[in-house]
Amino acid sequence: MKITRVTVTPIAFRDPPLLNASGIHEPYALRSIIEIESDTGYIGLGESYGDAPALAIQQQLQAQLIGLDPFNLNQLRAIVRATVAAHAPQSIAGAELAPGSHASKAVSNAYSAFEVAFLDLQARSLNVPLVDLLGGAVRDEIPFSAYLFFKYAQHVDSPYQLDSWGEALNEEQIVAQARRMIETYGFKSIKLKAGTLPPEHEVSCIKALNKAFPGYPLRIDPNGNWSLETSIRMAQLLGDELQYYEDPTPGLEGMSELHKLTGLPLATNMVVTDFDEFRRSVALDSVQIVLADHHYWGGLRDTQHLAKMCQTFGVGVSMHSNSHLGISLMAMAHVAASVPNLDYACDTHYPWQEPDEEVVKGGKIPIVDGCVKITRAPGLGLELDYGQLAKLNDLYLTCGIRQRDDVKQMQRYKPDWQALKPRF
Repeated sequence: MKITRVTVTPIAFRDPPLLNASGIHEPYALRSIIEIESDTGYIGLGESYGDAPALAIQQQLQAQLIGLDPFNLNQLRAIVRATVAAHAPQSIAGAELAPGSHASKAVSNAYSAFEVAFLDLQARSLNVPLVDLLGGAVRDEIPFSAYLFFKYAQHVDSPYQLDSWGEALNEEQIVAQARRMIETYGFKSIKLKAGTLPPEHEVSCIKALNKAFPGYPLRIDPNGNWSLETSIRMAQLLGDELQYYEDPTPGLEGMSELHKLTGLPLATNMVVTDFDEFRRSVALDSVQIVLADHHYWGGLRDTQHLAKMCQTFGVGVSMHSNSHLGISLMAMAHVAASVPNLDYACDTHYPWQEPDEEVVKGGKIPIVDGCVKITRAPGLGLELDYGQLAKLNDLYLTCGIRQRDDVKQMQRYKPDWQALKPRF
């Protein structure tokens, strides 16, 4: 079996005005949709970053993969490494919140983008679900968490119709957001993106959630935007109300000191983003839970390696999310299904994406009782809706955004806004 066609299609889709440590989401999120077709007629699918630096590497790789055996992942990795070395990508703004956009992750995120599509193609040709290539499913329902954000009611300049979620800046609005997510999707745990408003206010929102949803595991994620002093003070206010404390303060050393002083379990997708950082974190006891992300950890099998390392060193494991569509969601679900030590419900932005902007046939993938279900369909079990793909490609061509910049977007609301870390 040989590869005869490689297509990388950049897309854009509407993204709500969600606040984060750097600023605010832009009106459109960028992704790429990858198709790998073989001489046997099977097509494997992948989804990855659509920012300009990542997209440039993906497009450089297209012609080089023609004629390759889709089972030859070692050769794929070698081609990716050589291409990235020649391309010398630069980091973009916001990379600290989206590690896959950092230049140091160029090889791992480019490899992952194509590895998922190669594995999907392999599995389709063997008429088995992709998870079978990862050793088989230890679970067929993957738990996800309600992912809450402070947000404005609408984007500056109103580029399109208001989203249905409305404003969420106070305790009552955050609780209402959580209630809608839980009633719609059945989530059994809750995460609040923080690091945006005064820390005491964000902690008061966690306390309001704890009161409204007693017994629900709660997480708060300031994205490293609190100083060590602030993180300690907020830990004292939070007491034992958290399942885990995610990236409150910057750096492996800062997280290590925070854990020593508070004893709280700390989770990260920011200070442990590759195996070298994992090694250093273990030595410092910086984090107790790693939030994997196959997009920048180097694909599905490298994510399995990470999970095994976490098991070896007694570190918990779950999954991080960025704005994404259904192909990424199902890739996350298949690798999560194969990981015995998936200790916590995974993150996903998927509920924030509009129903009419999915690129797979049948529309948005169901989340029922807080879970995504793995079926016995071949590969990822997905087919492209080419009409939708064309629509979102047209939106990419006209939206005017080529790389994420949450700082610049916030400056449209607050001209004196600056990138500060930590801010509080």
